[in-house]
Amino acid sequence: MAKNKDSILYVFTVAFSVCLVCAVAVASAAVGLRSLQERNKELDLKSNILAAAGLLQEGVSVEEAFSQIETRLVNIDTGKFSDEFDVDTFDPVAAVRDPAITTALSKEEDIAAIKRRENYTEVYLVLNSEGGIETLILPIRGYGLWSTLWGFIALESDLNTVAGLGFYSHTETPGLGGEVDNPAWKAQWPGKEILNESGELAIEVTKGGNADPNSSYQVDGLSGATLTTKGVNNLVRFWLGEDGFQPFINNLKAGGA
Repeated sequence: MAKNKDSILYVFTVAFSVCLVCAVAVASAAVGLRSLQERNKELDLKSNILAAAGLLQEGVSVEEAFSQIETRLVNIDTGKFSDEFDVDTFDPVAAVRDPAITTALSKEEDIAAIKRRENYTEVYLVLNSEGGIETLILPIRGYGLWSTLWGFIALESDLNTVAGLGFYSHTETPGLGGEVDNPAWKAQWPGKEILNESGELAIEVTKGGNADPNSSYQVDGLSGATLTTKGVNNLVRFWLGEDGFQPFINNLKAGGA
């Protein structure tokens, strides 16, 4: 018997069939590509770690370049390396959102506007042939104008001189706060020192156009992006300060991490 293609039942049957096929196709693609997405996400993170330390090389794959980096877990409270979690499966981004392993910050402490600071995180080390630290790469984050900026700052072997800085995630205004991604702005960071001769935290991001070009500690801020500039200054000073990685850096210098 011929089907009545004008009937409501036929129209709904065809529409349901099309939706079912599309849903199965989308779900299959999502599941099938999940491993590839995770792989690309991992490579992007490694690429940003290498970029912050100036270790990306033309003609060298990310995996090959990253093979020189050792990933370690750090207890930020104690300022020492930790084996509390398996570093191969530890997710530092998820750890930021876990109340069980984060600490609430007071208003005075929370200059980076992150509300809670993770107790554990990953750090990345490049070691020399004698096993000493050649480069230390630390994760940093904090609120700018519109969003939390996630990035890395790298320190040279003296653990006081900046080797580089970069952000891999933010939604700051393109052309203004988004200029944190501008290579010309990031080029100001290498060679700056985080502590002055008295051992006090001295590195700072000034208002745009106000940095002393001869200063070892000042980075010129982003013109027209006052709040992003203030956010970057605050987050850098938080993570290099007493509530961030300063105890860990001090322990490394003393050989007690």
